[in-house]
Amino acid sequence: MDKLFAAAQAALDALTALGAEKASVRVQDSETLELNALGGEFTLMRSLLDRELSLTAIRDGRRGTAKVNRLDADAIRRTAEDCMAVAASGESDPAWDLAPAPETGDFTSGTLKADPDRLFERSKELLDSIAKAYPHVIVEELITEHRLTREVYLNTAGSRFTDISGHYSVDLMFSGHAGEQATSFFGSTVTAPDLDQPFLELGTLAKDLQSAERSLDAETTQGTCMGDILVHPDLLMEFLEVAADLFCSDQALINGTSPWKDRLGEAVASPSLSVRAAPLDGRICGGDKYTGEGFLSRDYDWLKDGRLESFCLSLYGANRTGLPRALNEDFCPVMAPGDKTLEELIGSIRNGLLVGRFSGGEPSPNGDFSGVAKNSFRITGGKLGKAVNETMISGNLADMLKNVGGISAELVCSGGYVLPWVIFRDVLISGG
Repeated sequence: MDKLFAAAQAALDALTALGAEKASVRVQDSETLELNALGGEFTLMRSLLDRELSLTAIRDGRRGTAKVNRLDADAIRRTAEDCMAVAASGESDPAWDLAPAPETGDFTSGTLKADPDRLFERSKELLDSIAKAYPHVIVEELITEHRLTREVYLNTAGSRFTDISGHYSVDLMFSGHAGEQATSFFGSTVTAPDLDQPFLELGTLAKDLQSAERSLDAETTQGTCMGDILVHPDLLMEFLEVAADLFCSDQALINGTSPWKDRLGEAVASPSLSVRAAPLDGRICGGDKYTGEGFLSRDYDWLKDGRLESFCLSLYGANRTGLPRALNEDFCPVMAPGDKTLEELIGSIRNGLLVGRFSGGEPSPNGDFSGVAKNSFRITGGKLGKAVNETMISGNLADMLKNVGGISAELVCSGGYVLPWVIFRDVLISGG
């Protein structure tokens, strides 16, 4: 860490010497142990080293940023000059700022020393388990790794942070095969602080592999109807991130395009929906402990019983709009469990889909969306039926969040979120 501190201080000194009125520096060093398998056979184990120096400077209301992957004196000097040149070429905006008072913190989390032998054992165990339990699944690619990250942050207000974190991750790409039949590719990713559990028990890996096999028997959707969709936690994560961006971000609120722009403290979603932005939750791996503006991160309620408790604004966005700043910038949504099992949720749907993935263009600023339901299954009369293909789902995200039909008691911890399965009522379902 001494080398990172020295580089950070040298960069901060260089920026102030060049005329920066306010500046921040983040230096990150990472070591990754990576294991690869292709077609079910191990092909590669390697170590990767990376570093990054990120600079931000403000002068006369103009903000500049620059990055470099070297920490020698010449690289630091040149990058500081580039950063100030970017600032000089920008438009003046008094909203640019950094945390006004110094904050400090030293953080350590996860497993800091990689165990190559145990990583190989867990990876082989996963491949062997898939071959035994899911004979119609072919593993196209498996990447497992341990990543150790060391980071130092300094700014001109006196803020000083360090963060050392280590975690394991598994990234699995696979598809179903039976004779001449084959499914599209499935992907499943999960991060964990250690290797205490078999990979197959993490996240939704087992359910996703099962879905790949069940997708071999698919049918084409006919006609158009309004129905309910039960969404996979990965897809729920996507919906929540899109909603946060469209309705609560700097751009949406500064431009005035958000349908929630005047709704802070009001009901904007179903009363059953509560979401915390919680990078500090113990089930999250590697969530930000501090922001790029120099504030300590704190978890906060985004939606509480359907009420909008906070926008997702940076300090810049807060200064531009006059609205409160969000207490972190990493989101990491966490929800409390519901009161029904996944099977009970399926049993409550008369006509609809279980939707694993969604493929579509960017939603409109008001939340209108349309696209193809992937890795999805028909639900009729409370029974999970065949996989579907050539099936579209369409709706409005803001309206959908108001129309929650159930939340599962089961929670999925992916390392980046803690989320259930959720039913959204009255979504347009149509054949392709």
